[in-house]
Amino acid sequence: MGGTLVLSMRSLFMVMTMCTDRPIVVTGAAGFIGSALVRHLNDKGYTDLILVDDLGRGGKWKNLRHKRFRDMMSRHMLFDFLKGNGREVQAFIHLGANSSTTETNGDLVMEMNYRYSVRLATYALENNLRFIYASSAATYGDGSMGFADDEGRLDLLRPLNLYGFSKHLFDKWLQERGVLDRVVGLKYFNIYGPNEYEKGHMASMVMHMTSQIRDSGKVRLFQSLDEKEFQDGEQRRDFFYVKDAVKMTCFFLEHDLNGIFNVGSGQAHSWNQMAGVIFDCLGKKAQIEYIPMPEHIKGTYQNYTCADLSKFDRAMKKNRWVFSPDFSFKSGIRDYLFNYLLRKERW
Repeated sequence: MGGTLVLSMRSLFMVMTMCTDRPIVVTGAAGFIGSALVRHLNDKGYTDLILVDDLGRGGKWKNLRHKRFRDMMSRHMLFDFLKGNGREVQAFIHLGANSSTTETNGDLVMEMNYRYSVRLATYALENNLRFIYASSAATYGDGSMGFADDEGRLDLLRPLNLYGFSKHLFDKWLQERGVLDRVVGLKYFNIYGPNEYEKGHMASMVMHMTSQIRDSGKVRLFQSLDEKEFQDGEQRRDFFYVKDAVKMTCFFLEHDLNGIFNVGSGQAHSWNQMAGVIFDCLGKKAQIEYIPMPEHIKGTYQNYTCADLSKFDRAMKKNRWVFSPDFSFKSGIRDYLFNYLLRKERW
């Protein structure tokens, strides 16, 4: 399905005018979603980009090969850059964060995910610049309060890990200052796809399952902790292909729509279903082994996630806009495997 926009005369006035010759600042630009976003922006004609990331000693820099941009800098250099060049900037897409859901260094996570975000949002708001940032579906905790991206329900959410808490705290900071209607917060669900090679244990299960099958011929999945509701391997997630995730992100860049929104497919699939698709792609018979869940994640494991897209759908209907993902659950996995993962390519 394509992503053609159908606009009435009224909604034409709600499309934001973005310039291709004024810089967009992208933080976390060498990371998984960030580098995919840069590629998507390049394909749409945006090359005047200021990329912000700390490359360290790993291989994240490889995600930026064949990308077009004006400059690249550490997050520690960004505010010095803005002192002399801030008037040129037209928008911030803030994706940089410590995204490990098992990180235990609270001070480090709060500095990167909360305080830096507060500082950057303050600059954008004071200068009336577009500010789009990554929140997270981890803010929903165990899902007992649902997955509705309703700003009025933020106080009800109970994140299960430090990462989710840091993201939730920033959402709350914006809410308490009454500025959520001037920014865009995106709650990404389970995103997978090319450019995640440096994520290690935080990489998607598509990548891990493929590696397991190629090494041993089988997939290992966690046994269920709630067999009454979920059989082994039937724990379900909202899996969303990164190409569709960045397409949806950039929809907000070019449309006057603000607030917190979920980014996902709106459908939940099981680990068993994912394994079945991957085995099929590899031309192998499915072999799945269920193993005990490690003690250190039992208290934070989510059996089910699914993005509630009703708020986004209402906005599309109200403004007569149309947004359609390009990939289904199966076609996204196939595209990732055959065009990138098995060929060790990046997007």
